[in-house]
Amino acid sequence: MPDKRFELTVGPLQFNWPAEEIADFYARIADEAPVDRVVIGELVCSKRAPFYADRIPDVIERLERAGKAVVLTSLALITLDRERRAARELFEQAAHEIEINDLTLMDWVAPDRAFSVGPLVNVYHEATMDFLARRGARRICLPPELPFASVESLGRQALDSGVVMEVWAYGRIPLAISGRCYHARAHGLTKDSCHFVCEQDPDGLVTRTLDGVDFLAINGVQTLSHKFANLIGDFEQLGKAGVTSLRLSPHSGDFVSVARAFADVAAGRIAPREGLSRLRAGHPGAEFTNGFLFGACGAAPLAVP
Repeated sequence: MPDKRFELTVGPLQFNWPAEEIADFYARIADEAPVDRVVIGELVCSKRAPFYADRIPDVIERLERAGKAVVLTSLALITLDRERRAARELFEQAAHEIEINDLTLMDWVAPDRAFSVGPLVNVYHEATMDFLARRGARRICLPPELPFASVESLGRQALDSGVVMEVWAYGRIPLAISGRCYHARAHGLTKDSCHFVCEQDPDGLVTRTLDGVDFLAINGVQTLSHKFANLIGDFEQLGKAGVTSLRLSPHSGDFVSVARAFADVAAGRIAPREGLSRLRAGHPGAEFTNGFLFGACGAAPLAVP
């Protein structure tokens, strides 16, 4: 069992859920989930944001009242003037930390302002981490495709740079983002007239190979893994490598039970095997992997701890 407590971060919602479901989700996170930080806002597609933007102030207030730190995310890919203006407005507010997912936003970070770096920024090398730390990054969530040897090397740099190092510990893994909307195309639509069909798939649209094997998941302009990353059995190695924070990515189902399972294993209250059983019960259809960290390939089946 690990002898230290990891921080738990709820990453930004990647999927297109109805506004009422989003509000209910964060209300449960505020009231019931044993997490430390919650990253909110639109990461994937700016067209989704107006549908729930009016709920955000109440979400922030409820999370903070419950003792959670709130962080605002940027888009992962900024291509339009209105997206650029919205990103600029993020940095003009001073109340909350910003998580950067597009390095073009670095020019808007004031020299004395701390920020965090999301997992869609390619922090593969110690020099990159050092550069970001010197520019004001206080927390870096590593790209989920890194092997464990790289995490260990970056952990040493994080210690030298004073950066909190976070890893993607649960949820479908973001692999790519594009200017084209695959979700719309799958329904015979265009990106500009998508009818928001991505809302039909609360955890992404599963795609299959020609042999009928589940392969990836499509989420609007984003490509995700089909399998869910799951590092609930790897806390001891992660702690020794310098990881101090774990990111849990929101999905449908009982997400509060996911957070509780990670918190209980991290605190040593239950064994990893019991935590894994809880995760399987909370999302019965999910296939789990820790292949990027420890397997021969990213989709390698999870080794039961």
